[in-house]
Amino acid sequence: MIRLHNVSKTYHLKGSRDGAPPGVIEALKNVDLHVPQGQIHGVIGLSGAGKSTLIRCVNLLERPTAGSVFVDGQELTGLSGGALNQARHRIGMIFQHFNLLTNRCVFDNVALPLELMGMKRAAIRERVAPLLELVGLADKADQYPARLSGGQKQRVAIARALASRPRVLLCDEATSALDPQTTGSILALLRDINRKLGLTILLITHEMEVVKSICHRVSLISDGELVEEADVGDFFTAPRTRLGREFLNDFLQLEPPRALIERLEAAPGEHTHPVVRLAFSGDAVSTPLISRLARECGVDVSILQAKVESIQERTLGLMIAELIGTSGETARAVDYLETHDLHVEVLGHVQRDD
Repeated sequence: MIRLHNVSKTYHLKGSRDGAPPGVIEALKNVDLHVPQGQIHGVIGLSGAGKSTLIRCVNLLERPTAGSVFVDGQELTGLSGGALNQARHRIGMIFQHFNLLTNRCVFDNVALPLELMGMKRAAIRERVAPLLELVGLADKADQYPARLSGGQKQRVAIARALASRPRVLLCDEATSALDPQTTGSILALLRDINRKLGLTILLITHEMEVVKSICHRVSLISDGELVEEADVGDFFTAPRTRLGREFLNDFLQLEPPRALIERLEAAPGEHTHPVVRLAFSGDAVSTPLISRLARECGVDVSILQAKVESIQERTLGLMIAELIGTSGETARAVDYLETHDLHVEVLGHVQRDD
């Protein structure tokens, strides 16, 4: 449904008044991205990583410097003028700050794109009323934005984005201005829209909770490049990049105690034992693996941190533990763990107390 092929975006900055030379910012670098029909795909990254530029290139609010953008089988980068505007009718977009017109009521804000398309008033009424019902604002049609909460304003923006019956919905940090409870209700609405309408959704966010709650697949962007892409369950279980692990650790807040971090050594020694981070998923979460490990490998297991997370329909268990025993016993224990359905990461080694 959405396909970006070798998309790059470069900004050329003018020189400053003090004579400094002009600069170049490579906001996107050879980005390839495919979002199939009906998928909710998240793009996450730090501020300035290129998230907003990427999503604005999908509907050509920003025209790529190089590469091609396809939506619903049509190459948008080959269009301009009226043909591009017509193609954009199939792409809805919502923003962080709603962008509602304060002098128009809820009904008229939602009707605006239909008016611009030249639709007759009777047809507009037939289109807008079900949308207000869908987003839970049927009783707010005559109210003005000043009387709405932040969540209600975003619901108006969503209804407006759906007015032209798009095949794709782009979400640019759509929940960043909302409190956690309201964010949850908006994400539930987007999930419901995705299911009922089969709408393909591409969203950018810096919030891992958004990715966890709603996305089927996630891409990680850094310095204008997509550095990792995975199903959400796989990303939360075993991110492949350092940045991915940092995002996950910040979200899960699962780190060894500071006192232990200071003692960790990179390589094993004669009198050290390993500290491991384990990620369980699926049936492995309920398997008594730790008791079996202690029994079969002869090690003591000291659990330092542990938690269980629900990632949509998957259960994820996370644990940081010390494996205490002789070097041979702990080596066998790590090998034993790696043969089971979980991700094992040796964080380092610490000196034994004995």
